[in-house]
Amino acid sequence: MITFSKRTDYGLIALSHLAAQEEGEATNAKAIAAAYGIPPELLAKTLQILAKKGIVESRNGPKGGYVLSRRPETISVFDVIQAIEGHVAMANCQVGDASDCDQFAYCPLLRPMERIQHRVVDVLKEMTLLDMSDVPVGEIL
Repeated sequence: MITFSKRTDYGLIALSHLAAQEEGEATNAKAIAAAYGIPPELLAKTLQILAKKGIVESRNGPKGGYVLSRRPETISVFDVIQAIEGHVAMANCQVGDASDCDQFAYCPLLRPMERIQHRVVDVLKEMTLLDMSDVPVGEIL
């Protein structure tokens, strides 16, 4: 099963929330966490990662919080996943040094997995935060 961490789930939820706000309207991590039942500490750390990667901006002050660093239609799901998870891979041999795998030299799955990998990455790059906010709950790609 292909899964991403809770941190990525929470990051995407928070970014979807920020995408729905009026342009320039900051929302703090605590308010987002409360709205979606997310652990506030984990969300705060996730938003800090996204700020370091340039996906959100942090604003200080009484009306401070986070805003998207650019328009939601320009932030892909791939950008978010890569910012939080690092390299997106379908199999262990697609990350780092593949020589650790005993089957690497004669694995019949290597090339098919690479094709799957490219297709998945293409879908993630095509889907933006704006697309995610337009998808009704329960709708399948």
